Amino acid sequence: METSAADLLIAALADPFRIGLLVALFATMVRTRAATGTLVPLLAGAVFVAVIIPATMKPPAPGEYLGVVVAGFVVNLAVLCAIALLWRIAERLRR
Repeated sequence: METSAADLLIAALADPFRIGLLVALFATMVRTRAATGTLVPLLAGAVFVAVIIPATMKPPAPGEYLGVVVAGFVVNLAVLCAIALLWRIAERLRR
């Protein structure tokens, strides 16, 4: 049975493990951005999380792996944008 794109996005967005990994990725980027920059580590980490979660969890139905990875990547980018926005707001409030 094919899973719809909306179901894949909602499942990825509701995954606390994914969100925890992305928060840790962002925190690591903040600490190392002087040496590694911002965009490349975040994009590489977003791809890594999008690939590793379906590879290590319950396997998707045959032929759905790419869809699960793409949905995960889209959600990862959205979550990282939200984290970055919250980080910026916190930085501004600290000043």
